[in-house]
Amino acid sequence: MTGSEASSSFRLAYVPGVTPTKWVRIWNERLPDIPLTLLQVSAAEAFGVLRGGDADAGFVRLPVDATDLSAIPLYTETTVVVIPKDHVVAAVDEVTTEDLADEVVLHPLDDTLDWEHPPGEPAFERPATTADAIELVAAGIGLLVVPQSLARLHHRKDLTYRPVTDAPESRVALSWPEDATTDMVEDFIGIVRGRTVNSSRGRAKTVEPKQQPKAKQRPTAGKSTGRNPRAGSGGGRNAKGGKGSKPRRRS
Repeated sequence: MTGSEASSSFRLAYVPGVTPTKWVRIWNERLPDIPLTLLQVSAAEAFGVLRGGDADAGFVRLPVDATDLSAIPLYTETTVVVIPKDHVVAAVDEVTTEDLADEVVLHPLDDTLDWEHPPGEPAFERPATTADAIELVAAGIGLLVVPQSLARLHHRKDLTYRPVTDAPESRVALSWPEDATTDMVEDFIGIVRGRTVNSSRGRAKTVEPKQQPKAKQRPTAGKSTGRNPRAGSGGGRNAKGGKGSKPRRRS
């Protein structure tokens, strides 16, 4: 018996910036007898958690190693630069990486963007985490380029952000071990993909049984057969020209 089949609950990992609330709510509505347990992990830890069997599936950031993990891409995030509210960049609606060339741009060790060459001037030391980098931005040490969801996650009143139009984008996906595609994983895939409760890909216990069609009843004697009563087969008194019809007298 594999991971989630042996577990009494469905274990869902998710990386910072992903909000699984909507999908968790639908799971609880459809499968109230199977608790869903949430596990927040860093982007770097997520794949190890899935491979180690500590989670049945997880919301991760691409790319995913397809040799042993399956993945369904869900959406792509806008990339933004986090800046102090009084910074000159705050005066514009969007920027390019070239606009940041003379700025110190922090590059934390847990950065989720696939940079070929990070923009701006490198800081003296790389912050350990995105949260640490946010604190340095607030202190005026530099700027930070991240997916928009992380900018929102670490929101501060003294900071704001602007889109960076030519920066790498971060894609979020649902992933799970390929050799552990259990019934519960299939259930969650269906929820994420927007399938209805009666979808043919759903589990049998979540699909309402179809009603058997009613057998056609033969008409009983004396009851209408559904034919037009005015177009009888020859016995109608008022049928025009029908056999047995009573002729009218001439006046």
